[in-house]
Amino acid sequence: MRKRWALMFGFTLFTLAALLPVHAVAATPHVERADLVGDINTIMAAYMESAVSRAEADRSDALLVVINTPGGISTSMDDIVTSLLNSKVPVIAYVYPSGARAASAGLFVAQAADVLAMAPGTNIGSAHPIQATGADLTGDLGAKVLNDAVTRVRNLASIHGRNADWAEQAVRNSVNINAEDAVKLHVADLEVPDPASLMNTIDGRSVARPTGTLVLHTAGALIDDMPMPFWQVFLNALIDPTIAALLIIVAGYGIITELSTPGAILPGVVGGVAAILAIVSLANLPVNIAGALMMLLALILFIADLKANTHGILSVGGVVTLVLGMAFLINTGPIGLGVNPVVAVGAAAVTLGFFILFIRKVWEARRAPAFVGAESMVGAVGEAREELAPEGLVFVSGALWKAVATPEPIHAGSPVRVVGRDGLELKVVAGARNENVENGTTKEKR
Repeated sequence: MRKRWALMFGFTLFTLAALLPVHAVAATPHVERADLVGDINTIMAAYMESAVSRAEADRSDALLVVINTPGGISTSMDDIVTSLLNSKVPVIAYVYPSGARAASAGLFVAQAADVLAMAPGTNIGSAHPIQATGADLTGDLGAKVLNDAVTRVRNLASIHGRNADWAEQAVRNSVNINAEDAVKLHVADLEVPDPASLMNTIDGRSVARPTGTLVLHTAGALIDDMPMPFWQVFLNALIDPTIAALLIIVAGYGIITELSTPGAILPGVVGGVAAILAIVSLANLPVNIAGALMMLLALILFIADLKANTHGILSVGGVVTLVLGMAFLINTGPIGLGVNPVVAVGAAAVTLGFFILFIRKVWEARRAPAFVGAESMVGAVGEAREELAPEGLVFVSGALWKAVATPEPIHAGSPVRVVGRDGLELKVVAGARNENVENGTTKEKR
């Protein structure tokens, strides 16, 4: 009986020991993290949408969105805001680390979250809508866009119980404040130094969700980072005005080189791949057609200067046009984007050198007379060794050749010049009298 009770007691202890760790792990809050870092574009919007979907599928206790952005494209911002508002799990926006910002479109994203926190040394605001070129929106269009943005940001702030009046001023007058003032004015909910402190601080907070009020359980949460997949990182890197401009130039280099030296293959492959990547990049950027046409015109001017000897005038025009084209290629100036001016000038200088030092030499070599084969005899001078009436022997390039004189007979000893070749028979005409034959070779007097 004692053994039986001992076995039952031991089995009970073993069962409890096995279940306790599982229960502890299950009770640990699970929060998934997505970083909205950099410009807001179509790739970033797709990443944020997938982050929301994954957090919902994993039944996470919350989704932590770490923000550090200067803003971006308004349509991509709308997609992100819609995803966050309709998320089935609570969304916590955190402007982090120190020095980060939620500017322009980032303000709208931050106000769409159920909880908005900021790290010390961060700032938020500056959301006045402007044209993609950086100019102010005026007239009826300006009023329409401004009123739409104001209403949208007020709605986002109001449904989360934040300061809608200040949010409106951030849109109308581009006001911007730091983390401490944001909490005082109730633009943000709290100021915390790091994600772990944030999770502990907001634990037990009630947030209003579309499905009703929800209490957050985040104390000691396990934060699972969800980085952007490699292919999205690659595409996001492509969506850069400077990269797009350089890809266009590389595509031009490759294609023109392939056309200049048919059969090289590698330049054509590189140019084709660069062209495809440039299309992918430009498809996700607000392209200025005038800038793209100016870059195309620059390549045409470089090619024209090779064909028509203008002493470099067209090439200089091509450099100026290329720099201006790169400067106006992308309509994203107001959010800190645009082709790097230093890169634009450097690319123009490299392109000038490419066409002058490489392509010009290639085309000159293709137009140069042949030095081997049948074509190498054309233009050679020699001496008629017998009467050409019209056939006979001539001495050209150190050898005797059968030749046919055109259009009139040539006397023996007269100079001749080769104008064509048919197999082993030369076609010659009477040459100038300033060529002599010495010791079986031809010598031209100059």
